[in-house]
Amino acid sequence: MNFEVILTCAVTGAGETTDKSPHVPVTPEEVANAAIEAAKAGASVAHVHVRDPKTGKGSRDVKLFKEAVDRIRDSKTDIVVNLTAGMGGDWIPDESNMAMPGEGTDMIGPDERLAHVEVCKPEICSLDCGTLNFGLSDNLIYISTLPILKRMAELTQKWGVKPELEVFDLGHIRLAKELIKEGLINEPPMFQICLGIPWGADQSADTMKAMKDHLPENAHWSGFGISRMQIPMAAAAVTLGGNVRVGLEDNLYLSRGVLATNGQLVEKIVNIIDLMGGRVLTPEEARNKLGLIKQ
Repeated sequence: MNFEVILTCAVTGAGETTDKSPHVPVTPEEVANAAIEAAKAGASVAHVHVRDPKTGKGSRDVKLFKEAVDRIRDSKTDIVVNLTAGMGGDWIPDESNMAMPGEGTDMIGPDERLAHVEVCKPEICSLDCGTLNFGLSDNLIYISTLPILKRMAELTQKWGVKPELEVFDLGHIRLAKELIKEGLINEPPMFQICLGIPWGADQSADTMKAMKDHLPENAHWSGFGISRMQIPMAAAAVTLGGNVRVGLEDNLYLSRGVLATNGQLVEKIVNIIDLMGGRVLTPEEARNKLGLIKQ
């Protein structure tokens, strides 16, 4: 078991959830306030996406990221900032010509995927380690090839930003190990085991253990599940020696039929960790444990 837990709150994500809960933050101010709320509830890290304030859809607009990050920092609230770098890999084939991109495709190169990271210099950014069929019934493919990831790893290493290696199945772990082997990821590596995302690995304690067992021995790791399995998978991660992630990116409910805020989800898992005999690390303790550079 992990008795000293790093707790990440993923405050909004990019999914179409804004019409399902009034608590999902949309504007940069709301996203920043959600990160601050999570910090005050006990989170060590805030994982941040931004959304188009007009449409509510996920965005990779550098100005929106900068505003959200500046607001968090200007508040003087201590929280480790973790920015997504997962936008810009969406490919939806045109059904009349499958070789061509269709409506909804958003496919860009590695430098552009990290444009907001270069400007904001967070302590952590995500690095999605592979390609994945994405969505229950969509033609969406998330594309993240080895050359793309090598370039993204080179840039984050240059800027002193620690990549969170997000893995959705065992093949992604194998690819991440290649980046480590080639010296593109500073030791010790940091992994996020992502479970329940269609069509990645299913969410169960067995699956989490299988993936955890394939990580490098010196890796820091965290795990999460989605929807009703968010809290059970968080407890499983702590039991297996890992860190945890909760938040409205992955789950909208505090209990059956009761919509949650980010702060309430953080408080719930903080209490569970306490009952298990562990504790959640402060942001400064998390920085020291992970070897982060505070920009």
